[in-house]
Amino acid sequence: GLKTAGLADAKFFFDQDRKRTLESRLPQLAKVVYHGKLGSQGERVERVRGIARSLGMQLGGEALAALADRAALLAKADLLTDMVGEFPELQGIMGGYYARHDGESEAVALAVEDHYKPRFAGDALPRGEAGLVVALADKLETLAGLFAIGERPTGDKDPFALRRHALGVIRMLIERDLPLAVPALLDIAFAAFPAAPAAAREELLSFIVDRLVGQLREQGYSAQEVDAVVALRPARWGEIPRRLAAVRAFAALPEAAALAAANKRVSNILKKADGAVPEAVDAGLLRESAEQALAAALQQVAPDADAAFERGDYAASLQALARLKAPVDAFFDAVMVNADDAALRANRLALLGSLQRAMNRVADLSRLAA
Repeated sequence: GLKTAGLADAKFFFDQDRKRTLESRLPQLAKVVYHGKLGSQGERVERVRGIARSLGMQLGGEALAALADRAALLAKADLLTDMVGEFPELQGIMGGYYARHDGESEAVALAVEDHYKPRFAGDALPRGEAGLVVALADKLETLAGLFAIGERPTGDKDPFALRRHALGVIRMLIERDLPLAVPALLDIAFAAFPAAPAAAREELLSFIVDRLVGQLREQGYSAQEVDAVVALRPARWGEIPRRLAAVRAFAALPEAAALAAANKRVSNILKKADGAVPEAVDAGLLRESAEQALAAALQQVAPDADAAFERGDYAASLQALARLKAPVDAFFDAVMVNADDAALRANRLALLGSLQRAMNRVADLSRLAA
């Protein structure tokens, strides 16, 4: 019947395709239009290669950069095969088969096969490091290129699936805990589009951060919890789940509400301060017993909170701060921050600045205030 005919065709296509290497097909990619304003698939491949090499160098040095470059070079060649022409859903998968048949390394073949992943919510991530690099490069090139020409999703319309590409990038960063900061990733991506307006990079950054926020909200975190963690723009997004869990544990402490409120008050006072707030607190200028007590408590608590933060134990870092509740409350009851004496005022602001730095390493706690 028809099904057997389909299989016979597929077998024929498969055998025909394997008579030519993927590499021999590359010149044809120059004739395939990718997008009117972004050139051919051949030009696109060169951009993806450049991005993949940069990412590969950062994640694994020369060896990974070379593998990722090779995989990125070959990744789109299967679009020109009869098999993918007939069965477009096999793109990537056929590329992996043909790459193996051509004698490419297993790492390159896997990367070619996986570079479209994750293709949908819940899809598996690329398996090897090279696949991860090429998948990131492919999605970043798509996002940067389309934002560069002003093609961004509006309302329900997202013809280039940019939301899906952004979520793929987010999942790879978080689930593989990659040591790559998103602003730096966008610098690498936009380096492939030198003519892009500067605003495009900022728009793409907020688009990706919005997707991150939406994703975390869907996982059941509150708007406040997400805001508190994302406000600090942590460089490694792989840390975000641990930071969120820590914030949730902190919020359950009896001291949490008072500390969040105090933090909000501190940040409002510092925002209104005229001129630069000095970094260092001068112990000799601490007149009131309440400010002396707060400075002493900070000297005890901050090192504990910082050490826990550096270990990556974010919950312990926030729990250490609970000991500040009483001295912070007493400080605000007894001390006039905006004293008439300029030196006293500057010193009190410095004390509040060091309090804020100690408190806001895991998350911006002022955003948890009711």
